[in-house]
Amino acid sequence: MTGAETFGAISVVPPLLAIVLAIVTRRAILSLFLGIWSGGIIFTGSIGIIQTLNWTVSSLGESLFNAKILTIVMFLGGGVAMIWRLGGAKAIGNAATSRLDSQRKVGLATWIFGMLWFFGDYSNTAIVGTTMRDMADEMRMSREKLSYIIDSTAAPVATFGISSWVVYQLSMIEQGYEAAGISGQAPEAFSLFLQSIPFNMYCLFAIVMVGIIIITQRDFGEMLDAEHRSWKHGKVLRDNAVPMQSAEDSLGEMATDSPQLRYFLLPVGSLITVVFAGSAYTGIAAAGENPALIDIVGNAAFVDALLWGSFSMVAMGLISGVTGGLMDLEEAMETIIDGFSMMITAASILVMAWTIGTVTTELGTGIYVTNVAETIISPMLLPVVILFASAVIAFSTGTSWGTMAIVTPIAIPLAWSIGGSAPTLLPVAVGTVFSGAIFGDHCSPISDTTILSSTFTGADHIDHVRTQMYYAVTVILVASVMLLVWGATRITPLVLLPIGVGLLYGLVYGLSEWDASRKNLAPQAARTEQQSSPSDD
Repeated sequence: MTGAETFGAISVVPPLLAIVLAIVTRRAILSLFLGIWSGGIIFTGSIGIIQTLNWTVSSLGESLFNAKILTIVMFLGGGVAMIWRLGGAKAIGNAATSRLDSQRKVGLATWIFGMLWFFGDYSNTAIVGTTMRDMADEMRMSREKLSYIIDSTAAPVATFGISSWVVYQLSMIEQGYEAAGISGQAPEAFSLFLQSIPFNMYCLFAIVMVGIIIITQRDFGEMLDAEHRSWKHGKVLRDNAVPMQSAEDSLGEMATDSPQLRYFLLPVGSLITVVFAGSAYTGIAAAGENPALIDIVGNAAFVDALLWGSFSMVAMGLISGVTGGLMDLEEAMETIIDGFSMMITAASILVMAWTIGTVTTELGTGIYVTNVAETIISPMLLPVVILFASAVIAFSTGTSWGTMAIVTPIAIPLAWSIGGSAPTLLPVAVGTVFSGAIFGDHCSPISDTTILSSTFTGADHIDHVRTQMYYAVTVILVASVMLLVWGATRITPLVLLPIGVGLLYGLVYGLSEWDASRKNLAPQAARTEQQSSPSDD
């Protein structure tokens, strides 16, 4: 008997309770804990507190992967702290200030930087968020807007680049083949992954949506309110907001009055070099003699490489700061520890998010939701059903990887069966699993990547979730329409994707005009490219 058969519809209570409480109370850790506790009550049929604590401890002690991620997060915090105290982030800002003299240019630079940093979503949010925050503040871009740009060019970009995401996706495809019993009859996993890219429409449209929002400078929903507040009154955070971190408060003043680029380039260069070298080394070692590039990528230990790289960033920051005479060893170590401390809130939420993921696994939440979705599947509806089943599971559990693990072994056999034991529907099944998982991840306040986006941009976490949700929902609706058209007509997605981009642009224009008129605000929040530093009203 599976967890879904045992607990049924009540299995969705813990994640939904946590999500609703987080949105209403804006207290993510408390809300997550109460959601976990409700799961303990359901699971045990009693007060459930012992089960709740056991689940929480197991999230820390029984998963090597989770331990590595927590260590990476702490090292990234320490590395960012060293870069900030040594003036590296300020030096980047100073070097770019003469060129990035408008909010649009800062937004475009952040967008491009995020797309170039394609090999990891965690390091993407850490480096891009920290580097661009001061420039965004100077141009009066709201922290909510910066968090949105960072978040939507982290995981979506990582799904297409040389990253741990792609390796994980390939492993999920193999699991789907095994579940369907078609390993010798279907395309190679990497080939299917490439075929699925045009159907990963949420990620493609999410990246494009960021560009449309930045270039047109049009906003709607709660983001319009945030941008209007920031631009008109200089408040990059709303009154009473609780930002996830503040480098100034946590780390103190910079150790120099003359920031130099080397204090950014050396630690970050070390991170990049070690991550790429470590990935190549582990990939070659595991792939055997004379491996092809695909084999190297498929066998690379990207998480391990990121662990080594984040450590090297801390070490290089310490060495360059001490040898450069900006601080002694004791002060450097205190800075690193301050950086660790700065990540405690994010680490706490990550542990709670992983724990509620354990709860949903034990109660069978994902399997229950997927089984319900299966009852309405037809060839035409298959892409949209998989998309929204994945979205609901990811939103409820806060983990896109966990969602892929739950849905892919079900979606691939379904697509094979509905497609008449032919591979026709496999690419769309794989692409829509990934799309739905990342959409749910973007909208969930218990998602690790969403949490880290708030952390490294210094935004209020729930404010980030609430403002981003309007844009994510817009993107998923456009993706749904395009997938429905594909299901009905089988027109190539290479034709549908440009149409979807045009529809996105039209929606952004129309919604921004309507919302601004409704709120009696300028659709562009009174921003003008001629003003590099707006005056207060």
